[in-house]
Amino acid sequence: MTKRPVATALALALVFAASCDRMKVAPKSLSVADMPNVDAAAALADIKKLASDEFEGRSPDGGKGEQLTVQYLTDQFKAIGLQPGNPDGTWTQKVPLVSITGEATGPLVVKKGAQTKQFKVKDEFVAFSRRVAEDVKIENSELVFAGYGVQAENFNWDDFKGVDVKGKTIVVLVNDPQIPLASDPKELDPAVFGGKAMTYFGRWTYKYDKAAELGAAGCIIVHETEYAGYGFNVVQGFAGERFNLVTPDKNMGTPAIQSWMSIDATRELFKMAGQDFDALKAKAQTRDFKPVPLGLTASFGMKQKMKEVQSQNVIAKLPGSDPSLANEYVVYSAHWDHFGFGDPDKTGDKIYNGAADNASGTAGIIAIARAMKTMTPGPKRSVLFLAVTGEEQGLLGSEYYAKFPLYPLDKTLANINVDDNLPMWGRTKDIIVIGLGASDLDDYLRDAANEQGRTLKPDAEPEKGFYYRSDHFNFAKVGVPALDTDDGLDYVDKPADFGKKKKDEYTSTNYHQPSDQVDPAWDLAGYAEQAKLLMAVGYRVANAATFPEWKPGNEFRAVREQSLKKQ
Repeated sequence: MTKRPVATALALALVFAASCDRMKVAPKSLSVADMPNVDAAAALADIKKLASDEFEGRSPDGGKGEQLTVQYLTDQFKAIGLQPGNPDGTWTQKVPLVSITGEATGPLVVKKGAQTKQFKVKDEFVAFSRRVAEDVKIENSELVFAGYGVQAENFNWDDFKGVDVKGKTIVVLVNDPQIPLASDPKELDPAVFGGKAMTYFGRWTYKYDKAAELGAAGCIIVHETEYAGYGFNVVQGFAGERFNLVTPDKNMGTPAIQSWMSIDATRELFKMAGQDFDALKAKAQTRDFKPVPLGLTASFGMKQKMKEVQSQNVIAKLPGSDPSLANEYVVYSAHWDHFGFGDPDKTGDKIYNGAADNASGTAGIIAIARAMKTMTPGPKRSVLFLAVTGEEQGLLGSEYYAKFPLYPLDKTLANINVDDNLPMWGRTKDIIVIGLGASDLDDYLRDAANEQGRTLKPDAEPEKGFYYRSDHFNFAKVGVPALDTDDGLDYVDKPADFGKKKKDEYTSTNYHQPSDQVDPAWDLAGYAEQAKLLMAVGYRVANAATFPEWKPGNEFRAVREQSLKKQ
């Protein structure tokens, strides 16, 4: 049971008694082999439908693509025999979004005295705004290099050192401060910002939020592919239509301009300022770093077209079989949205079908629901299947659910997220766990994987911060233990480098591109096996005697403990 402070012996006795009651209701776990198999053929049919041109790339804009998607998901959950997941008796949760399409009124203009330099929009500089306003701009805004743009008390780190950046534009580096290990400078110190593993302080969303907190007029993130984990071509995709949650102040508390600059353009910018980029970057990797005014001003503006829309999360419920536990929940999540229509590729295709990302994950939670509904006995706690909107726009649907949950978060045991993380090329001997060691959910996963003869492996690229890049993160932020797996790399009966080649190929060619379509060469045997594994984890958590916990030292443990104190 989750630890709670106890003031008296009587309270301790009551907690112990409650714990014993929980233990009494926990049945003997079914083996993974005895659980129903996931139907790979049905899952493939769902993927093909969701990723078809008919669904127009599943943009979360309330249009045809969203309407077809929401109806399809609702129909599948109904056919399975689930109940509407919204307590009001409907299958959806309304999510208020604003669609903003910005068009630059000119290049980014940087001045130093009489000297002027222009940076090309999209090629060198990519900008967007969350403000619900027709005109957004920065005008002669002072540029300040603020290192990594991080304030982290737990690491005794402050990149701002009391400097007031209100009304100014900060230039910040991507990822966390890269602090070398004293005993081996070639390695990063795991005690500071997770070493090689990215923390939330390294995410671009954190940097823009910090700029908003400090009142900055603009924020420019220096894009370096090695540290971002994706190429500048992915960043360029932000130049089109963007969606945001709508706040009461119309998002006016955010920077007017949120942007990225290519590394080559950044070097030119620093050269214009009379600064050496590499030298300043090296200084930014120390606690002694202080913000550096660049002696430059920047001007940039956009005209924006806006449309407020009601997007939708789709939610279904498998009620718990034990009336005493049915008001506690395990949540499976997957995002149904993708990018809709965008810039055409070389073939002229402009529909971003998002087959792997994330029709495959959405089909995955349908497949898990389909199999779990047939289980006897059914899970003792209720299981929610949540298909969220707006993930590609910044995890918006899951953020909204976390802020306005349909079921109490302190009675939500776990979130299991399925986001483009089921093997598409056959069976694997391993399972990658993003943030391995974060919570007890990893132990559930390990036990079930062992029964399949498979092993857990940590994320091979922790520097890319994948744990903070999908919908489970919004559950983690509010304290709910959250599991995020990835497809393994060690494929059965395939060459040793097969898995890495396929992953690299997808990242470089298909990720967030119109080419992310159903591939006739897919082999979903591993997809079905891993979906069954995730089903086993959720089923066992739903029947467990205790709530899963975050591991000691995890950044989200304190949030969870605070939440459970309120019970």
